[in-house]
Amino acid sequence: MEIVDLAELARKLFDDIRALSFDGVGITRDSYGSGETAAANYLRRFAEEQGLRVEVDRAANLVFSLSGVGPEQPAVWVGSHMDSVPRGGNFDGLAGIVAGLLCLVAQKQRGMGSQTALRVIALRGEESAWFGRAYVGSSAIFGKLSADDLQLRHRTSGQALSGYMEDVGADTVAIAAQQVLFDKTKAKAYLELHIEQGPVMVARKIALGIVPGIRGNVRHKRVTCIGQAGHSGAVPRWLRHDAVFAVAQLITRLDEHWRALLERGIDLVVTAGIIETDPAVHSISRIPETVNFSFEARSESRETLESFYQLMRSECSSIACERGVTFEFDRAIESAPAVMDKRICEAFERACDHIGIRWETVPSGAGHDASLFANAGIPSGMLFIRNDNGSHNPREAMEIDDFMLGVRVLARTIECL
Repeated sequence: MEIVDLAELARKLFDDIRALSFDGVGITRDSYGSGETAAANYLRRFAEEQGLRVEVDRAANLVFSLSGVGPEQPAVWVGSHMDSVPRGGNFDGLAGIVAGLLCLVAQKQRGMGSQTALRVIALRGEESAWFGRAYVGSSAIFGKLSADDLQLRHRTSGQALSGYMEDVGADTVAIAAQQVLFDKTKAKAYLELHIEQGPVMVARKIALGIVPGIRGNVRHKRVTCIGQAGHSGAVPRWLRHDAVFAVAQLITRLDEHWRALLERGIDLVVTAGIIETDPAVHSISRIPETVNFSFEARSESRETLESFYQLMRSECSSIACERGVTFEFDRAIESAPAVMDKRICEAFERACDHIGIRWETVPSGAGHDASLFANAGIPSGMLFIRNDNGSHNPREAMEIDDFMLGVRVLARTIECL
């Protein structure tokens, strides 16, 4: 591979798409919206200029391949997502797409493909920040997006996901019917290169990580605690129905349960990323009547997720009786944990060893489209690239040299599958 030339090409792709996506603070590529579509249009033009074939699947994901690859030819698939969180970073998702495109360009430059055909997929709608549902593009092609999911509302416009998908050409009738739109028999494997979204690899000074598994999650976009408004100075504690104190008590109890589970060696992370009173009526001198908050638990174990979720609901019932409040829940959204294919992990290891790259096993706390492919029965594997400052923030700082090491490992692994 012409690493120097490909590195310059990578820099251009990252820089150009960053310029398209910059929001004044960070990067915003909204799922099935204008930011993601601008990135999709750029990637399509780039691929066509490189002489690659570009197709659009029925969920509006882009698929790239060499012109000689026939539709019936089994392939190794490489991909990731085009969208970002609001005011996020440039490499989350995009790095995996660029890596796959570089592998295709390298094959074309050599005048030959690998023994197994390569297809690169640029997926839409992986981030849950926009509609409260993660992995929209990959869920859609595997028949995992329901009619109810299509009615989820955009975080700012309030419009349904279905309208956004239709605007970019997705077949929402087939998707709502949960038709499987991806021929799994034509996928030998799915590989995803992604920045690590936590601090482990930077702390351990390793450029590449091999992912053995991906946490699943259960979440509520909105839970509402309903109490009773009152004057802050006139209602004593024993007569209060204070929604804020009820939610604070719930979160404290969940934290205590979480700590106890961690002490037993159980994998779990718990987050309440949104907590809000009503700004139209809240006041320093008013007992809050309602509090809206989000809930999310993640674990490598489906059983842990199920039991902790039931524990959360039980605590809500207990606190509701104790404080005279009620809890109302929107629909719970679940994503299953996934285990990466052992054979692919070993192929990554051999590729690293052959090239002379130090690597470690790094489980993924964040979710990825690779989990959808793995749980659909397609052998899947993930490579992590060291990334300073974490992810989901404007300060993502992946080094291009680390990225190109990942591209080399990815390319060699594709040749071996």
